[in-house]
Amino acid sequence: MTRTRNNIDAELLGKIVFARFLELPLQKFERLVRRLEGSVEFATLRPVVIPALLQGARVSEVGHSRSCPAAVLGEVHETGQGLEFVYRHASYAREYHFDEEAIKQFTTDPALPGDVAGTFRRLRLINSRNRLTHALMQALLEHQAEYLRTGQPLVLAPLSQAAIAARLRSNPGLSVVADPGRLSRVVRGLAVALPGGKIIPLSGLFPTQRKVHCHYVDHVIKIEKSWLLQGLLSKPLTDEGIAEHIRREFGANVSRRTVANIRHDLAIPDYRSRGQRLDYLAATAGFSPLVPLTRQALRSDIPPEPGVYEIRAPGGHLIEDRRSGLEETAGSGAQPVVYIGSSGDLSKRLADHLRGSSGNALLHRYVAGGTARVRFRLIDEGWRLIERELYRVFCETFGAPPLCNRMSP
Repeated sequence: MTRTRNNIDAELLGKIVFARFLELPLQKFERLVRRLEGSVEFATLRPVVIPALLQGARVSEVGHSRSCPAAVLGEVHETGQGLEFVYRHASYAREYHFDEEAIKQFTTDPALPGDVAGTFRRLRLINSRNRLTHALMQALLEHQAEYLRTGQPLVLAPLSQAAIAARLRSNPGLSVVADPGRLSRVVRGLAVALPGGKIIPLSGLFPTQRKVHCHYVDHVIKIEKSWLLQGLLSKPLTDEGIAEHIRREFGANVSRRTVANIRHDLAIPDYRSRGQRLDYLAATAGFSPLVPLTRQALRSDIPPEPGVYEIRAPGGHLIEDRRSGLEETAGSGAQPVVYIGSSGDLSKRLADHLRGSSGNALLHRYVAGGTARVRFRLIDEGWRLIERELYRVFCETFGAPPLCNRMSP
């Protein structure tokens, strides 16, 4: 067993180094590749090291776009043969071919300049990271093809990183050991662009079965209003009715209890409350699912685009009369609406609320604890008018404005 100076097994140390290397943000990784390829040590290795691209990899001819977030690895393209992934930068698809016999002489020659051996080790790390990332993207192109093509959450297939890791390990052409821990480090912080330009976090391609069921429940609730207006329903669906519709439309067996739990997580009232609150539900039918109002969510889930939003927080009951519909039944787990707003940049405005720099001290008290949640709807133009209408409908439905709206918009 080989051990280092600190008495750490060399194989274990190598795994730790590789794990940390996989966690490098894209920009740091790109700078590292550029710095290595421009170094004296790399120039010395050029006779025995050949830079190339991974087999089958394509790189964008346009390169980086200032409007594209730094975490975007590349874009999914639709071709005549199917889906193809195109990397934003050659560094992300780089592969180095070595003359192994000559490398042994180079790395042990004391007359060579600088840390040639260290440079060679980093080139191997780049190879391993890019090969693992490329194999992962090819597997995702196949497994989540319909979602990557359309961007519709309803066609997402449940997928675990353990399942993809097992699939990659069965690939004899992959020289890197793929395990769930390594895939988790690769996926963390990365995003991809879909054919229509929509940017999604790579982690979003690994939905749990419950997450997929959340999309189903949210879909049924959103179309429930139109069914009521068309006379297809006489009253809102019960949890059992929602489960039955999901079974018919999506072929998924979801229990009534699971529907109830998901409904609570999405802050959707039960069928009795929905029957009394159809006006406000209709006004917010196009809103996103609730997400935590945290710095991480602001970075990953809320875009810097115009729209309207609704903030919910525990303890924000507006009036004491439960019959008003402002407060859910006991034990529902839902949170009352404490604020309705709009902005030309949702992520910035919500970040101001979170920091307490929006000038609304009362609202900051409710969101500072980290338990508040927000949902929103993107609107290209006229978001202030939509906010005003949403505020009006809320007041008419519940008889009072949200607690933290100090004045009518």
